[in-house]
Amino acid sequence: MQHRGHQSTDGTDGGELTVPMAWLYAEYIADELLRTGDLMPPTSFEFRAGRDALALTIFLSDADGELSGIRVVTQLETWLSLTAYDQPWQGWVRERMAQLAAAEAESGRPSVDLELAAAAWRWLEETELLAPDLDAVPGGGALPDEDEGPKVWTPAWQLGLPLGHLAIHLF
Repeated sequence: MQHRGHQSTDGTDGGELTVPMAWLYAEYIADELLRTGDLMPPTSFEFRAGRDALALTIFLSDADGELSGIRVVTQLETWLSLTAYDQPWQGWVRERMAQLAAAEAESGRPSVDLELAAAAWRWLEETELLAPDLDAVPGGGALPDEDEGPKVWTPAWQLGLPLGHLAIHLF
């Protein structure tokens, strides 16, 4: 049985595995932003949802493929606008993923970065987390304690996106 890996990063097919630098860098930035914000324990599913939503935003907003060379501070406003409450983030992610998949198909070279981003997106869409039901909070009343009040199953991306947005604000 012969093992055939992805093309190496220099474009030659030496049977070497490609290192998904763009995705790993996006994930690293997202992780650091969330840890700096100290919004929740890094071992929680909520943290993962925030990290994956933010990493997708970072990765997919890199239209020129220069993620490893970007400066985080210059991109914060872009990421804030993409993750804002009134933006169609889910549709934007689907559109960008489709564009990248089409470009990958056209080039004939698989992208390990895109594979990891697609796996994160599937997890965010298919996983539901139990979260406080913010729609059930009486008008003008205080938010219930996290352990009190009604809870609803929420898609992970709907919980992670505002966490990522808040982490950017706190940076």
